[in-house]
Amino acid sequence: MAAPDTLYLKIDQNIVVQSTQVHLQDIASMECTNEAVLRQLKQKKIYTFQENDSQKQKKMRIQVFSVLKIIQQIHEDYPDLEVQNLGESDFIIECKSGVVDNKPLEVLKTIVLCVVIFFGAAFTIMTFNNDVAVADVFSQLYEQVIGQESNGITEIEIFYALGMPIGITVFYNHIGKKKVTLDPTPIQVEMRKYEQDIDTTFIENLSREGKSIDVD
Repeated sequence: MAAPDTLYLKIDQNIVVQSTQVHLQDIASMECTNEAVLRQLKQKKIYTFQENDSQKQKKMRIQVFSVLKIIQQIHEDYPDLEVQNLGESDFIIECKSGVVDNKPLEVLKTIVLCVVIFFGAAFTIMTFNNDVAVADVFSQLYEQVIGQESNGITEIEIFYALGMPIGITVFYNHIGKKKVTLDPTPIQVEMRKYEQDIDTTFIENLSREGKSIDVD
């Protein structure tokens, strides 16, 4: 007796689709030795998002799925197919169909955010320098090394002022749209952690409320 075919299934935690009709190939990476089965499953429709006239509802078209539900749907067509899940056990599908990005608003938000971060960072640096008395330390260091009284603007202050933006640039690994090295920036790392925490919390909340799509 021949061994049953095996389907290897990999689904990420968060998937964005552009159509209300969601097919298996839109959310999953799949591999199977049976090419005919693989072609059929890629075209299998697994979910349909409802059309809404409300723009607010359009932006909130999100559904939490359990991979067990996907496996159940696959077995409806191929009951003898062995499915190996290599991805997430629970995941989010977000539908972007019909949502129009407001470019001017996004640009305005970016400008406001940059202004707030700039002045906030400047205020933080100034208060830190005052708390640890950086000016007094520089003045005493200048007098001990040079032997003259500091006038408040010496080589130490100048190099400190130049070294601050250089150090920030090297740390954040970014100059405009270009990266200094190929390593991910600290902001990118923190954003990925933040996205994972948001997805996990969203999945757990909807699962507790019984709003996720799972097997009976």
